[in-house]
Amino acid sequence: MEIFNRFHLECARRLPNLPSEHPCARLHGHSFQIEVHVAGPLDPELGWVLDFADIQRAWRPIHAALDHRCLNDIPGLDNPTSEHLAMWLWDRLESELPGLAKIVVMETRDSGCIYTGQG
Repeated sequence: MEIFNRFHLECARRLPNLPSEHPCARLHGHSFQIEVHVAGPLDPELGWVLDFADIQRAWRPIHAALDHRCLNDIPGLDNPTSEHLAMWLWDRLESELPGLAKIVVMETRDSGCIYTGQG
Protein backbone atom coordinates (compact mmCIF):
# COMPACT_ATOMS: atom_id res chain seq x y z
CA MET A 1 0.00 0.00 0.00
CA GLU A 2 1.21 3.52 -0.71
CA ILE A 3 0.23 6.78 0.97
CA PHE A 4 1.28 10.35 0.27
CA ASN A 5 1.15 13.90 1.50
CA ARG A 6 1.13 16.89 -0.85
CA PHE A 7 3.12 20.00 0.08
CA HIS A 8 3.65 23.40 -1.51
CA LEU A 9 6.76 25.55 -1.87
CA GLU A 10 7.13 29.06 -3.27
CA CYS A 11 10.69 29.37 -4.56
CA ALA A 12 12.86 31.35 -6.92
CA ARG A 13 15.54 29.78 -9.07
CA ARG A 14 17.63 30.14 -12.14
CA LEU A 15 19.17 27.31 -14.11
CA PRO A 16 22.79 28.38 -14.61
CA ASN A 17 23.79 25.70 -17.12
CA LEU A 18 21.33 26.86 -19.78
CA PRO A 19 22.16 29.30 -22.58
CA SER A 20 21.59 32.91 -21.50
CA GLU A 21 18.72 33.31 -23.98
CA HIS A 22 16.72 30.48 -22.36
CA PRO A 23 14.01 31.93 -20.09
CA CYS A 24 14.91 29.56 -17.25
CA ALA A 25 18.48 30.89 -17.19
CA ARG A 26 17.02 34.07 -15.69
CA LEU A 27 15.78 34.29 -12.12
CA HIS A 28 12.14 33.20 -11.98
CA GLY A 29 9.68 31.73 -9.50
CA HIS A 30 7.68 28.55 -9.15
CA SER A 31 4.83 27.41 -6.96
CA PHE A 32 6.12 23.88 -6.56
CA GLN A 33 3.78 21.09 -5.56
CA ILE A 34 5.62 18.22 -3.90
CA GLU A 35 4.24 14.77 -3.13
CA VAL A 36 6.02 12.54 -0.63
CA HIS A 37 5.00 8.88 -1.05
CA VAL A 38 5.61 6.15 1.52
CA ALA A 39 4.92 2.47 0.82
CA GLY A 40 4.59 -0.45 3.18
CA PRO A 41 2.29 -3.03 4.61
CA LEU A 42 -0.97 -2.02 6.22
CA ASP A 43 -0.62 -2.27 9.99
CA PRO A 44 -3.39 -4.72 10.98
CA GLU A 45 -4.01 -3.03 14.33
CA LEU A 46 -3.72 0.65 13.37
CA GLY A 47 -5.14 0.26 9.87
CA TRP A 48 -2.55 2.44 8.16
CA VAL A 49 0.88 2.31 6.55
CA LEU A 50 2.22 5.29 8.50
CA ASP A 51 0.70 8.20 10.37
CA PHE A 52 0.41 11.17 8.00
CA ALA A 53 1.68 13.26 10.90
CA ASP A 54 5.04 11.46 10.59
CA ILE A 55 5.38 12.58 6.97
CA GLN A 56 4.37 16.12 7.91
CA ARG A 57 6.90 16.19 10.76
CA ALA A 58 9.70 15.07 8.40
CA TRP A 59 8.65 17.78 5.92
CA ARG A 60 8.74 20.73 8.36
CA PRO A 61 12.52 21.37 8.28
CA ILE A 62 12.55 21.07 4.50
CA HIS A 63 9.76 23.61 4.18
CA ALA A 64 11.64 25.96 6.50
CA ALA A 65 14.83 25.57 4.45
CA LEU A 66 13.27 26.08 0.99
CA ASP A 67 10.03 28.05 1.12
CA HIS A 68 10.28 31.66 -0.09
CA ARG A 69 13.97 31.27 -0.84
CA CYS A 70 16.17 31.20 -3.90
CA LEU A 71 16.98 27.54 -4.47
CA ASN A 72 20.37 28.39 -5.97
CA ASP A 73 21.43 29.66 -2.52
CA ILE A 74 20.75 26.28 -0.86
CA PRO A 75 23.80 23.98 -0.54
CA GLY A 76 23.45 21.14 -3.04
CA LEU A 77 21.00 23.03 -5.28
CA ASP A 78 23.33 25.20 -7.34
CA ASN A 79 21.58 23.86 -10.50
CA PRO A 80 18.04 23.46 -9.08
CA THR A 81 16.23 21.61 -11.83
CA SER A 82 13.13 19.74 -10.71
CA GLU A 83 15.14 16.54 -11.06
CA HIS A 84 17.90 17.81 -8.77
CA LEU A 85 15.31 19.11 -6.31
CA ALA A 86 13.62 15.68 -6.19
CA MET A 87 16.96 13.97 -5.47
CA TRP A 88 17.83 16.62 -2.84
CA LEU A 89 14.49 16.02 -1.12
CA TRP A 90 14.97 12.25 -1.24
CA ASP A 91 18.39 12.53 0.40
CA ARG A 92 16.89 14.47 3.32
CA LEU A 93 13.73 12.40 3.77
CA GLU A 94 14.99 8.85 3.24
CA SER A 95 16.38 8.43 6.76
CA GLU A 96 13.31 10.07 8.33
CA LEU A 97 10.70 8.04 6.46
CA PRO A 98 11.22 4.28 6.25
CA GLY A 99 9.41 3.09 3.18
CA LEU A 100 9.95 6.30 1.21
CA ALA A 101 8.77 5.25 -2.25
CA LYS A 102 8.83 8.33 -4.44
CA ILE A 103 9.04 12.08 -4.58
CA VAL A 104 6.92 13.93 -7.13
CA VAL A 105 7.97 17.49 -7.98
CA MET A 106 5.51 19.53 -10.03
CA GLU A 107 7.04 22.83 -11.14
CA THR A 108 3.90 23.84 -13.02
CA ARG A 109 0.46 22.28 -13.11
CA ASP A 110 1.49 20.42 -16.29
CA SER A 111 5.20 19.65 -15.82
CA GLY A 112 7.12 17.70 -13.22
CA CYS A 113 9.23 14.70 -12.39
CA ILE A 114 9.07 11.55 -10.29
CA TYR A 115 12.07 10.24 -8.37
CA THR A 116 12.15 6.78 -6.80
CA GLY A 117 15.65 6.79 -5.37
CA GLN A 118 17.53 5.39 -8.35
CA GLY A 119 20.03 7.59 -10.18
